[in-house]
Amino acid sequence: MLKLNKRQFLQGGLAAAAFGGALPMPVRAAGRNILVLASTVDIPNFDPHTATGYAPQWLFRNTYDPLVRVVGTPPTPTPGLAKSWAQSEDGLTYTFELDPAAKFHDGTPVTARDVAYSFARLLRLKQGPAWMLSGILDEESVAADGEGTVVMTLRKPFAPLLSVLPWMFVVNAAEVEANLGSDDGQSYLMSNIAGSGAFKMGRVLPGDRYELMRVEDDWHQGGNLDAAIWKIVRESSTARLMLGRGEIHIALDMFAEDMEAIKDTPNVVRIMEPDYRSFTIKMNTAHGPLMDKNLRKAVSYAYNYQAMLESSGPAELMHGPLPQGMFGHAGDLPVYRQDLDKAKEYLAQSAYPEGGLTLSMHHASGYENQRRWALIMLESLKPLNIEVDIRAMVWPDVVAMVKSPETTTDFFSIFQSPNYGDPDNTAFAAYHSSRNGQWQNPTYANPEVDAVIEAARSEVDPEARKALYRSFQELVIDDAPDVFGVMELRKFAMRDNVEGYEFCPVSANTMEIWPLSLG
Repeated sequence: MLKLNKRQFLQGGLAAAAFGGALPMPVRAAGRNILVLASTVDIPNFDPHTATGYAPQWLFRNTYDPLVRVVGTPPTPTPGLAKSWAQSEDGLTYTFELDPAAKFHDGTPVTARDVAYSFARLLRLKQGPAWMLSGILDEESVAADGEGTVVMTLRKPFAPLLSVLPWMFVVNAAEVEANLGSDDGQSYLMSNIAGSGAFKMGRVLPGDRYELMRVEDDWHQGGNLDAAIWKIVRESSTARLMLGRGEIHIALDMFAEDMEAIKDTPNVVRIMEPDYRSFTIKMNTAHGPLMDKNLRKAVSYAYNYQAMLESSGPAELMHGPLPQGMFGHAGDLPVYRQDLDKAKEYLAQSAYPEGGLTLSMHHASGYENQRRWALIMLESLKPLNIEVDIRAMVWPDVVAMVKSPETTTDFFSIFQSPNYGDPDNTAFAAYHSSRNGQWQNPTYANPEVDAVIEAARSEVDPEARKALYRSFQELVIDDAPDVFGVMELRKFAMRDNVEGYEFCPVSANTMEIWPLSLG
């Protein structure tokens, strides 16, 4: 366990005054404790029931609250809004007792009605994290029993329930209802916070910074932070220099070369820990040339996996769609490795036997490792007479691009960090057709794969689940919707005056900051 030392958009002058304008660095003006985190990723949407991605998740974990939090290694469910809970023998009913101290930013108490309203809205909108509960809960499944008791009735058993609840955030029902508009409050919550979290929104400058202010008389216990800044720094080399100078406290998106460069930097602590984070190159299976399964297999055999591994720093190659170490992972199944003879065999069976085409490929702007892996794709496909058009894109543009197969690039580069340590997370998010149009799975759809995923997520017998996930992996490997890439160590760094940090392998870069202090 690692422990280290270390609602709106701005409305008027108070919030601006609280941050003192441009905020000279290092940020410690007037004795205030202001934590600065550097990330390459913007926060395009503040609605906890529709937004996805690690930057929005970080925002939600610090401005909203779920019933249950997750902390530590191994990841452990701990009280959030719920101070306690109980489960029925058949696993279909959960009862949660709310913490009476919990209150929203407007000072009103968090009630069971707010919880029921939030789950109903989430499941009604069918966006954001709703996929985690697909087929498990419906709009009527969560009910209030008085002011402080929540009763959750599942449609079928669901083994990972307590592990997914940390991503189901509760909104202030009265505030959302007062701003419903014609879209169930989505326009309002796009740029406003209606939460009970330790922080509320301050100034927002997209592409530059997102500022949070500690709520007055915050009900959460822990930490001495008065404010926090999510600072957009596109280049990791810049972030590591800022970290060394004390201009930021935490640099999130670091690469192997960055960790090597800062290993002797005074007052900086490197964090390199294993988690289930994986990198895959997804293929557009719903539009364009890669709808052709034989072409996808040709690409899968052509890719230079060894070059990818050698350019990754501490890492290992993926062995199929599930991360190594996760329950159900079948490490004995055959997977694709570079074999140009096989690549040419499958190319000959495709609609493009001579190649002669250009495929587009996205990678995230500022991610040097993704850029390198895209260049490896370019070189790997040259023997097949296939060119690659490589495009660097910022996150908001990526989210917009994947809404339609027609606008999605042929290759789509993506890191995925499971929200919970269960194969259901990776399988459902990355391969179930209900996720099409989302960044976890822009285009892939296979009814047979869907059926296996749905059966596995509600199966409570471990051996039966394991068998189902083996079938899932066999089907996906054969379908070749992705180039299964690498699993890297989670890498970031922080100043040694950040106190109270504890690593958790689940969504490590979306850390809760309210328990932290600056020493």
